[in-house]
Amino acid sequence: MRAAVLGGSGFIGSHLVDRLLALGQDVVVVDDFSTGRRSNLAHLAGNARVQILEWDICKPIPVVGPLTTVWNFASPASPIDYARRPIETLEVGSLGVKNACELAERAGATLVHASTSEVYGDPLVHPQREDYFGNVNPIGPRACYDESKRFAEAYITSFARARGLPCQLGRIFNTYGPRMREEDGRVIPAFACQALDGKDFTVFGDGSQTRSFTYVDDLLDGFLLLRAKGDGQPVNLGNPNEMTLVQLADIIRQVAGSGGKVVSVRPLPENDPKQRKPDIARAQSLLGWQPKVPLHEGLKPTLEWYRKHRAK
Repeated sequence: MRAAVLGGSGFIGSHLVDRLLALGQDVVVVDDFSTGRRSNLAHLAGNARVQILEWDICKPIPVVGPLTTVWNFASPASPIDYARRPIETLEVGSLGVKNACELAERAGATLVHASTSEVYGDPLVHPQREDYFGNVNPIGPRACYDESKRFAEAYITSFARARGLPCQLGRIFNTYGPRMREEDGRVIPAFACQALDGKDFTVFGDGSQTRSFTYVDDLLDGFLLLRAKGDGQPVNLGNPNEMTLVQLADIIRQVAGSGGKVVSVRPLPENDPKQRKPDIARAQSLLGWQPKVPLHEGLKPTLEWYRKHRAK
């Protein structure tokens, strides 16, 4: 079996590469390293079953030969990244998705696309089910990411209907684990590094906004089951254990054994979701999947990774 992982040097993509190799598959990593890290793949140097192609998927993807799966995990995913690169974010969610579909069609592969809970925007329905169409500002500061992911789902499902491409769509809710960049603007790496430094935890607003956090191993279990059992329609992949950011800070402080108080640094950014919790009934019934790793357990290897690898 041979797979292509688009965005394979990123946080989740690099873990997916490891998982596919462990399953005995050959892997072609396609990445332009604009937001991913070469260090995430350094342990694979010399592995004959891995090919690394430095390439921008907004151009036709020059991978030749048959593939069983094209895994599309290519996109800026942190608020800092897509704020800095809004045009590139829109392009990878449109031109990049077009090229991913065409690669999968040409190679005789199934396309598995990493979508996001951001398709729901700042939700008016709670928890979020797959049949909720969302509350997204199409011209706001987050629109480049939210709308690129919504367009990607529309393009892939239209391509599938028109051309018969087998596809699966997984909507990722907040995921954490080793290899997340400390400076990427998401709350787990920010809080983890602040705790390790004995600093206060900084939040936007008063920290009452909620999130739910999935350990990366659980997420990949979900995607592999989605590849095997999905029905071509979106499936939420996330942890329904919802908590405020203040509660998250308390747990990280306990696991790290250090960290200060929660401090507000500025108001909530425009269109920042105030609540985020997946309804995973569909994943449970269709895939037989639900997350298994408790937050305090997943934080242990995550914090240990930051102790060893973050910039000093």
